[in-house]
Amino acid sequence: MRQEELEQYIYDYGKDLYSFCCSVTRSCEEAEDLYQDTFLKFYEIGDKVVIETNPKSYLMGISVNIYRNYKRKMSIRQRIAGTQKSVEEMDVEPVSDARLTEEEVIAQEECRLLCSAVRQLPDKYRLPVLLFYMEELSLAEIAAILRLPEGTVKSRLYRAKKILKQKLEESVERICIDA
Repeated sequence: MRQEELEQYIYDYGKDLYSFCCSVTRSCEEAEDLYQDTFLKFYEIGDKVVIETNPKSYLMGISVNIYRNYKRKMSIRQRIAGTQKSVEEMDVEPVSDARLTEEEVIAQEECRLLCSAVRQLPDKYRLPVLLFYMEELSLAEIAAILRLPEGTVKSRLYRAKKILKQKLEESVERICIDA
């Protein structure tokens, strides 16, 4: 792969991939590492792989595999050494405009609650949700990325939606009780 080709992939898919990496890792620093490692691996593979369908899906597949390997290594290190890596939670910052309408404030709060609920999902549910709703990939593409049957992806999305619904209902109840 030539440098110009890599730059074109970064230009075309870099923003989406970085956003995905932030959502997956829940940390800006780890997301930057994952993003760079993904494009580095993509460059290393280079001409060995021919991308016929969706390059964005292929890049996210690389990213997911690197993330899984990292999690596996950290789990082993934690068991052996008893060390734990701290993870900074990303928060959605509200827009600081004093003239926000009531609808905009409600929409921001709903977005914050939803992002928080998605971040709390286990990886096996969070990854399909992010790939399906955020990256708008098809079930077949997600199944290929995660190396799962399509039916498993469907069931994980269904279960994730049930969990999210329950968490959001609990959040709304707490807000109503506090108000």
